[in-house]
Amino acid sequence: MSPNPNSYDEPYRARIPADVERPDRIAFGLTGRQLVILTVTGLVLYAAWTALVTVVPPLVFAVCCVPIVGMAFFVAVGRRDGIGLDGWLLAGLRHRRAAHRLVPVDDPIGAAPAWVSTTQGPGDRLPLPAPLRLPARGFTAEGLVDLGSDGTTGLVAASTVAFGLRTPAEQNGLVAGFARWLHSLDGPAQILVRAQRVDLAHVGDRILAHAPSLPHPALEHAAMSHASFLEEVAARRELLHRHVTVAVRSTRSPGHASHQAAETVRALSGCEVAASVLDPVDAAATLAGALNPSAVSSPPPGRPVPTIATATADLDGDEEL
Repeated sequence: MSPNPNSYDEPYRARIPADVERPDRIAFGLTGRQLVILTVTGLVLYAAWTALVTVVPPLVFAVCCVPIVGMAFFVAVGRRDGIGLDGWLLAGLRHRRAAHRLVPVDDPIGAAPAWVSTTQGPGDRLPLPAPLRLPARGFTAEGLVDLGSDGTTGLVAASTVAFGLRTPAEQNGLVAGFARWLHSLDGPAQILVRAQRVDLAHVGDRILAHAPSLPHPALEHAAMSHASFLEEVAARRELLHRHVTVAVRSTRSPGHASHQAAETVRALSGCEVAASVLDPVDAAATLAGALNPSAVSSPPPGRPVPTIATATADLDGDEEL
């Protein structure tokens, strides 16, 4: 029986769970993390009861245990900002104890000289900044980001596709191609989409600077008119340029990460997406742009293979991360 040709004219539809990262329920509708919290609390209370059974009446011990059990249950099942309350409390404790002023340096930061004032008032000492430790260690000759023990990551620059302007059959083909790429992944992948403001002032200035050297007055007039048009567009509208970067990480070897990046380019080409693997200079510019969107997006040509220090050199040392 041949398939119905009209079936390809209907777009693909799939039901996606609202929370695809919801942990599995093990027993009594509770997850493993929740069961561990409640079990540990119960064991601690049982140990306390066996130690105090001869000196504390059972009713008094039970009354004292009620707030402890209630707090443990609240921490186990409670949620805040989309995460478990225990994880939220641990994150808050780590944030409280961590340094809030980080600077991109390699060496440890020593104490300030005696002639430098590090206090705001009597008894109020300002904390020294701490080194900014990024997961990335550097860049390989192939443009891979070295993550140390976490492997290497290949960065792929990709274009966008006008999906809504395609016919249902074309949309089905694009979705099928994207699904094939997802199924081919054997490691973590991330798609970063960021919008950067486009400044047309330097484009208009360059056009005005070269307009007098054009061979005909009509061309000069057209160039000046185009520069005025760019100025008007920049004044009336906020133009944005969208950057799409696909990161594929491998813990096996740098060669496997390079293969994954090349396979990503090949698979995305089937979705009519123009993609290319970033070289070391472009990878450093992409990483620096993600850390500091106001930095220059493209380094000058002829720049040597960069390091993490040069990629983060535009970060403000007073910025809190």
